[in-house]
Amino acid sequence: MPSAATFDLGAVPFNPDGWGPLESTADNTNVPFAPFSRSDKLGRIADWTRNFNNNNNPNRSKNPADTAFDFTSDPSFPNFAEDDSSFRLVDGKPPPRPKFGPKWRFQRQLQLPQRRDEEVEAKKREAEKERARRDRHYQSRSNPSNHRRELFKSSVDIQPEWNMHDQIPFSTFSKLSFTVSEPEDLLLCGALESYDRSYDRIAPKNERRLERFKNRNFFKVTTTDDPVIRRLANEDKATVFATDAILSTLMCASRSVYSWDIVVQRVGNKLFFDKRDGSQLDLLSVHETSQEPLPEAKDDINSAHSLSVEASYINQNFSQQVLIRDGKKVTFDEPNPFANEGEEVASVGYRYRRWKLADDMYLVARCEVHSVVDVNNQRSFLTLNALNEFDPKYSGVDWRQKLETQRGAVLATELKNNANKLAKWTAQALLGSADMMKLGYVSRIHPRDHFNHVILAVVGYKPKDFAAQINLNPNNMWGIVKSIVDLCMKLNEGKYVLVKDPSKPQVRIYEVPADAFENDYVEEPIPEEEQVQPHADGAEEAVDGAEEVSTAAATNDVEDTKTDGQA
Repeated sequence: MPSAATFDLGAVPFNPDGWGPLESTADNTNVPFAPFSRSDKLGRIADWTRNFNNNNNPNRSKNPADTAFDFTSDPSFPNFAEDDSSFRLVDGKPPPRPKFGPKWRFQRQLQLPQRRDEEVEAKKREAEKERARRDRHYQSRSNPSNHRRELFKSSVDIQPEWNMHDQIPFSTFSKLSFTVSEPEDLLLCGALESYDRSYDRIAPKNERRLERFKNRNFFKVTTTDDPVIRRLANEDKATVFATDAILSTLMCASRSVYSWDIVVQRVGNKLFFDKRDGSQLDLLSVHETSQEPLPEAKDDINSAHSLSVEASYINQNFSQQVLIRDGKKVTFDEPNPFANEGEEVASVGYRYRRWKLADDMYLVARCEVHSVVDVNNQRSFLTLNALNEFDPKYSGVDWRQKLETQRGAVLATELKNNANKLAKWTAQALLGSADMMKLGYVSRIHPRDHFNHVILAVVGYKPKDFAAQINLNPNNMWGIVKSIVDLCMKLNEGKYVLVKDPSKPQVRIYEVPADAFENDYVEEPIPEEEQVQPHADGAEEAVDGAEEVSTAAATNDVEDTKTDGQA
């Protein structure tokens, strides 16, 4: 019978001082070792805290390995539960909390106070603009086809019988350059009132109410209806004839977004640039170059059309309010060529000026100045224009809070949202050789009241300095005009229309019949009782007197092209 296997335990030293091994000096280098990391979960060699004799214990381990050394059955061993509770891991990171649990969801998070600097303010404005943009886009996103149709609408209906001759992309305009000599004044007409310098001290804290000038007539007469231009054309003073409004539209064409059109008439060897009756050139655009779309509904007070009429009405009244109305006027060679005798007209001076485009080609334009000021017995001409604030939510900048402390930020916002309008004003001031251009900041009394306004500030700029600030190059402006004139001079005699494409950065030239635009239907103004009135939640002072002014009166003021005094 084979002998049983023996197991040598080796020498086990006796410890007379207690339980456990003595200090060993044996060499343990050959003892196998299993490496592990701190994150590994290790099992217990001996469980000193559980009572395995109790079969009803729910915490009893189901792993047989955990029962290999069970010392809890011996009553001589004490309970070491308190030692286990004092055990701490080396990694002291707290356990992760559920991110979307009920306690986490409603726990208020503390934030460090932010610095009130320009960067923080800019981020807040961008966040407010983004929220407003999402709110305004809610309806437009649901029907994008209607949104595009309303925003990108041609200023004139293109007829199928019109023949397109050419189309010019705006990218070619940036490369053009032409230098003209100093202009020559052929004639000065009209009368000017002096500018009231007290308006330079206006601030939002001492704002002034915008007055209404219903009895003063404003004239927006096109080129061929101007009796002075007809007389100069008969005298062969020039080859090309236009107005400063038409020239500024051509010079700043690359900055335009909305569609516009200019009528071109080739008569013999002469070229006339005209506008249609009731043309959009008589109205001022609002938020044309802004990324924030305006409401689509035409009857909304913040729609593009309503704001355009409101801005033109504000601009005309502002240009007359900031004058010294003491009856003293600076008169020129001839009176206003469009006014009847005894008729009260706005303060405006017409300078008929001539530029040389080539050896045998001259351009004559009617330029406007709005006021005069005497400094050290030296006469200076001024142009007066007004920027209007309709709702701070659209621009992201509240004029009443920022005009005194951050006027540069307000102007930068207007340059971004109304780049084309400001460039055209600057071009007109350069064409008329104005010494100063005054910009007024006019705001609604209440965002929902488009009848009553206040003047918050008036700032003056030199046209040449302001043109350099907005990157408006006079040589490039005249290069655009020269190229269009050269192109039109190659056309046959007849009538043409220059149309800015409603959806693309380009202009197109169409040949139209000789009787085109002569019998255009002009929409009648809306009666005052049918107009949209201010909301009842507006301020009481904003509603007071709202019924006195109507959009019809503003439209009549802007589109007043009376034939009295015309040839």
